[in-house]
Amino acid sequence: MRIEVVGRILSSLPADDDHPYRTGPWQPNDTEYDAADLEVIGDLPADLDGIYLRNTENPVYDSIGRYHPFDGDGMVHMIRFQAGRAEYRNRFVRTVGLAAEQAAGQALWAGLMEPPARSLRAEGWGARGRMKDASSTDVVVHAGAALTSFYQCGDLYVLDPLTLETRGRADWGGRFPRDVGVSAHAKVDEHTGELLFFNYSTRPPYMHYGVVSPANELVHYVDVPLPGPRLPHDMAFTEHYAILNDCPLFWDVDGIDRGVYAARFHPELPTRFAVIPRRGQSADVRWFEAAPTYVLHWINAYEDGDEIVLDGFFQHSPAPASRRSGTPYERMFHYLALDAMDTRAHRWRFNLATGQTKEEDLSDRVMEFGMINTRHGGRPYRYTYNMTGVPGRFLFDGIVKHDVVSGRETRYAFGDGVFGSETPMAPRPGARAEDDGYLVTFVTDMNRNCSECLVFDAADIAVGPIARVRLPERISSGTHSCWAPSAMLTSPPVAP
Repeated sequence: MRIEVVGRILSSLPADDDHPYRTGPWQPNDTEYDAADLEVIGDLPADLDGIYLRNTENPVYDSIGRYHPFDGDGMVHMIRFQAGRAEYRNRFVRTVGLAAEQAAGQALWAGLMEPPARSLRAEGWGARGRMKDASSTDVVVHAGAALTSFYQCGDLYVLDPLTLETRGRADWGGRFPRDVGVSAHAKVDEHTGELLFFNYSTRPPYMHYGVVSPANELVHYVDVPLPGPRLPHDMAFTEHYAILNDCPLFWDVDGIDRGVYAARFHPELPTRFAVIPRRGQSADVRWFEAAPTYVLHWINAYEDGDEIVLDGFFQHSPAPASRRSGTPYERMFHYLALDAMDTRAHRWRFNLATGQTKEEDLSDRVMEFGMINTRHGGRPYRYTYNMTGVPGRFLFDGIVKHDVVSGRETRYAFGDGVFGSETPMAPRPGARAEDDGYLVTFVTDMNRNCSECLVFDAADIAVGPIARVRLPERISSGTHSCWAPSAMLTSPPVAP
């Protein structure tokens, strides 16, 4: 292995830190590496050609008050596969907020668990609303560039997908919605090359939906009427429609006016779905109602005759009861665990002819963070690759291949003390079967104090990884990721 240290941002976290999401598997990294000729156990497929990107909440400065794991600065980890070889690099996302804190040598904004009044810097100057725009939630590849995003809306930061150099902020021909930003979980339709996105706000209009062309220009942007501020986290699309949501878990309006951002579940209200033609106007939105829940992530959606089929993870416990035992941290963050939310794969059917909704569970297994063969995004599909969680912790302990047609599930467990990442599917070039390809994920192994990238045969995950690639150091646990074949990659220009 050839390793080059190319940068470092020294942390100001306390030496005796005991926060469970800044220590152990979540210990942040402060060093940026380029590494080539990585050690491989097993055989890397010669036709695995592309990059696996994972965004990570990676705090640099000690927090103002209580730290929430979603407050950390963005760091992207990348592994590139080509001709049976692998190379790795990682980089901080050079956000405006991180630059301001580097200049000050300390945190300037309070996080999710603290009132905005505790921040040392007002809105603007790298903030999005009340919080720093850390761009640490999601990552996708569109128009040849990697785009990182923040779950409470912000700028999209443009990264060179191969070097991970931050090239600036997305501009979209001068039409980027700077006043509201863009939420995490924008969707790339590989059939059209379009980027579909949404944003949300505490002031009307409370939600927008938009489309960015393959040429990286904003070509459509409309508001989606809502009765008040909401907390949508994800969206879905089909060949002809986009699907937004109004889940009955949202901020208390009176609290917002007092600077208190407290979310409450309203079981008396239905979950509502906005179905809009992909180039439709606000008046074209059709609303469908279903059982009350909250959904963090959708799996996929497609059209079936007069119906739109939407699959996602139904939370059977969107507001978990407070935990009365354990450490203060365990009680504070118990709601982040998949078992506490009781998240299970679920299907909704919206009939465009009758206006009716039908829904059903697809599995009785607790799991979340599903990935598919993205060539089937917005189209009929069969397989999803989901993560199972450590009871009581926000950590992934295994992968489940779920056949949504037959209901069959196959699980691979990482093993005690080994924690994985969201696991995308890399189709084999020329593949004819939906699961003809590979699964790729990063794991953090606390037993051996190391990290590896695992490569599986997507058709048979039960046999375990066909290759393990050793990384230069143990990396922090993380969540959202994507796969991009080499044909999708270019070096983006410097953004304005």
